[in-house]
Amino acid sequence: MDESCRQLLLSRHVEMSSKGLRCLGLAYKDDLGELSDYNGENHPSHKKLVDPTCYSAIETDLVFVGVVGLRDPPREEVKFAIEECHGAGIEVMVITGDYKSTAEAICMEIGLFHESEDLRGKSFTGKEFMGLSGSQQRDILSKPGGKVFSRAEPRHKQEIVRMLKEMGAVVAMTGDGVNDAPALKLADIGIAMGITGTEVAKEASDMVLADDNFSTIVSAVGEGRTIYNNMKAFIRYMISSNVGEVISIFLNAVLGIPECLMPVQLLWVNLVTDGPPATALGFNPADVDIMKKPPRKSTDPLIDSWVLFRYLVIGSYVGLATVGVFVLWYTQPSFMGIDLIQDGHTLVSLSQLRNWGNCSNWQDFTVTPFTVGSNRVISFSNPCDYFTTGKVKAMTLSLSVLVAIEMFNSLNALSEDNSLLTMPPWRNPYLLVAMVVSFGLHCLILYVPFLADVFGIVPLGFEEWVLVILVSSPVILIDELLKIVARSRKRTAKVKTT
Repeated sequence: MDESCRQLLLSRHVEMSSKGLRCLGLAYKDDLGELSDYNGENHPSHKKLVDPTCYSAIETDLVFVGVVGLRDPPREEVKFAIEECHGAGIEVMVITGDYKSTAEAICMEIGLFHESEDLRGKSFTGKEFMGLSGSQQRDILSKPGGKVFSRAEPRHKQEIVRMLKEMGAVVAMTGDGVNDAPALKLADIGIAMGITGTEVAKEASDMVLADDNFSTIVSAVGEGRTIYNNMKAFIRYMISSNVGEVISIFLNAVLGIPECLMPVQLLWVNLVTDGPPATALGFNPADVDIMKKPPRKSTDPLIDSWVLFRYLVIGSYVGLATVGVFVLWYTQPSFMGIDLIQDGHTLVSLSQLRNWGNCSNWQDFTVTPFTVGSNRVISFSNPCDYFTTGKVKAMTLSLSVLVAIEMFNSLNALSEDNSLLTMPPWRNPYLLVAMVVSFGLHCLILYVPFLADVFGIVPLGFEEWVLVILVSSPVILIDELLKIVARSRKRTAKVKTT
């Protein structure tokens, strides 16, 4: 083989590898010498075949046959999965034993690089990268965008994983061979191939892909984010609701008004009415932008100061609305066009309500009988009983507002930041069913006389239900405004990071 022929072959090899072909050179040998009659492990010359120092002697005077290009086309869904990773803030790096031009061509084919992209600083052989100083290596790994490391040895893979972890990255490593095992073991999440992977690789990994498909990893990331969001949704709903109940009791004590809720009613709300929506939030679908958000840091708290502030704002409104409707019934003739005294109950001033314990000392205080339900009349021999046994309607309104407001609050928990216009309630039909169940249970204790007596409440009329909805529904508007602020804060933080 003369030099011109050699250069021609090398140029063809570069041409083939740049098309993403894995190239194998083939050759044969006419004069095998003592190996000409080789017949297995018992042959006297077998030891030469297993001794690496003899390879150069055996593999000489070969007759070149040609180069074979092998193509393993990537699956169609891989390119879309790479795009999803870019949108989700996940940096994809390829570490392979392939020839450099082959690796670059494949990376362009799967969308890790653009066709005309300058790969300087993004494509290295393993030896080139390891030959750089530590600071240069960290600079390269910290730059955004894809990277490819070709002709990589097992120690190169392990060293790259180690450096990424030292830089604070959460590293997922995929592999299928024995030589991948050290890096798989070192990574935060080692992912082995279930079909083509060796047993050594599977043992060293934390996860095994049943279908050997990279897009499955991306789907798993989305599923993991969804599970985490649903856990936060459950916590967000339960804490904001419970904070509201605590604030309502606190306000009740501070104002000095009669108790708005009895212990049995609070237990009913916590154990029964809140239960179905809280459970249904675990079935929330993924946010529409779940794979467009940057990854959270592993050190990020589950509840930060902003989230806690949101809990307190929503909880404060729950408490104010629960106590407020109780005060309205006693002190106001109407609210937003709704007649509050159509049942004939007696109005008192806020000062009288706050000092109800001194009722026996009031001069000329009389209370007229009033009607609850369809035909039940409540009358008083002692006017001061108006603030104890006579509070049954006001207490029913408070309990109903608490139940309704928590149902509306469960809609807020569908998404932490996305509006209900983007993430409508019917995206989670289980939640809608749970709300119907909870309202049904509340109506059951309202309209079944025996249960109403047990819980100390009375049936409500149409206009009273309108009042309940009017007082409860603003919790959705409040949380929508908080979500707008949250999205603005995140956009600002993203710009600053960029």
